Amino acid sequence: MKLYKVALAPNPTKVMLYIAERAELGTDMGIEQVTVNTVKGEHRQADHLARNPFGTVPALELDRFPQGALISGTAEEKGHARDIERIVDLRLASPMGGYAHATNSPLGYPPDPERADTLKASMQTPLNHLEALLADDRTLLTGAGVSIADCTLQASLQFIRFIEDDVFGDRPLLRAWDESYRRRPAAQAVLKW
Repeated sequence: MKLYKVALAPNPTKVMLYIAERAELGTDMGIEQVTVNTVKGEHRQADHLARNPFGTVPALELDRFPQGALISGTAEEKGHARDIERIVDLRLASPMGGYAHATNSPLGYPPDPERADTLKASMQTPLNHLEALLADDRTLLTGAGVSIADCTLQASLQFIRFIEDDVFGDRPLLRAWDESYRRRPAAQAVLKW
């Protein structure tokens, strides 16, 4: 099994964190991680396009591992966990990626301050929502156990840290969550910034 990735990009980082968190829970999936150099265009080469016709990363080839799942519990708890992850994915991860490219793109896109301001403004409501979730003293976004929502948000934050920016503003609970999550062994194994 192989994960084709770019170490900095949020979507592959989310999968890398997921794999590392599953390992922390005792499930070693034995996934080889292979870097695809997107700057050199390796994602557009025939061998990668055969894995992923869209030419994007991550591309994941794996078996299923039901034990140690990051979404568990009752149907209601699973639904709530998926809801939080979708909020993070759609309302934060996409704007954070665009914001990074509009401010200090690692791919060399020209700065676009107006777009950056618009994207940063669009992040405020979902960030406020997450800050409010953490107000009940939970340690992670869905409660006491790590979930894919934590991986998704942390992957996007790594991208923001890479461009040396801060999107949290005055949100001490999110800052505490961020610091705590980055101390986790799985995060230590994956995150670089």
